[in-house]
Order: sequence, then structure tokens, then C-alpha cells
Amino acid sequence: MASLYSIKGIAILDQDGNRILAKYYDKETFPGEKETAAFEKSLFSKTHKANSEIILLDGLICVYRSNVDLFFYVIGSASENELILVSVLNCLYESVSTVLRKNVEKKALYENLDAAILILDELVDEGVILDNDPQSVVSRCMLRGDEVAMSDQPFSTLANKLKEQVQWSLLK
Repeated sequence: MASLYSIKGIAILDQDGNRILAKYYDKETFPGEKETAAFEKSLFSKTHKANSEIILLDGLICVYRSNVDLFFYVIGSASENELILVSVLNCLYESVSTVLRKNVEKKALYENLDAAILILDELVDEGVILDNDPQSVVSRCMLRGDEVAMSDQPFSTLANKLKEQVQWSLLK
């Protein structure tokens, strides 16, 4: 049966199988922390030395990708289309890679964890895929220079920006 709720969970683990970031959307499959930790341990033990990109584990399809010291996982039901899961995985990886400036490793991810959390939120909401285009996901997650809070800018900078905006509006 087809459903909008395609994604059961997304996880990013380090080279030792420890969680860096994870979101689980199916409360029946993953009711609590104990179950998710056990699943992640089992998932990592089956995938950390494998050369494939997909695994069927506990009745769930898991697609994954590794790079340096990180493992990216997207989890769906056994009846889910693998290509859809792979498209979400690729979008997740490419979005994180863009934010980390192609330096996809544990230390850089920790330094930009806020952006990675935003990427997850822009990619999937309660198991529903919102987007699979990395550029649009990244563009919605990243603060542009002119969106920095006013309290973080000196008064003279704010005054100059206001002056420029007034000048441009008068020239139109």
C-alpha cells in the first residue's frame, strides 16, 4: 500500500557506530531510545564493513552511504521503493557535503550540527519527503549574510544598510 509516510528514520553514525544525529518518524517501529539504540547498533554491525548500499534488516529497508568517518542511513518499510530512499539519502549526503564545503567528516559535522539538523527538517517531516533537491534544501537552511540578527551587527553597519535600501527604493 502506497503512503506519503515513506521514511521511518534517518541516522548519521560515526566510525564506531555512535549516533551523531538521528530522527525516527515511526513510533510503532521505534517506540523509544532503547529500541533505536539497539537498532543502530545492529545496523552498524551489519553495514560498517559491507560494500553494498542497501540492506534488509528487521523488516526494514536501509540504504546507506559512508564517507571517511561517517555513515549516513535512510530507513523505510520493506514495501518502500528503494529508489525513493536512495534519492533521499543522496539529497541528505549532498546537502551536508555542500554545507561542510565537501569536508564530510565527523569534526566538521559537529561544528555545523545546527545546519545538519535543519537539513533533516527540510528534507523529511514526520516521515513525508518534502524535497530531494540538495540545492533547494541547502538554500532554505543557510542564513544569508543580510539575515544576521540586528543585535549581532554594529549600529553603523545597520545604518549603512538602511541608507542603501532607501537609495535603491528612490532610484526605482
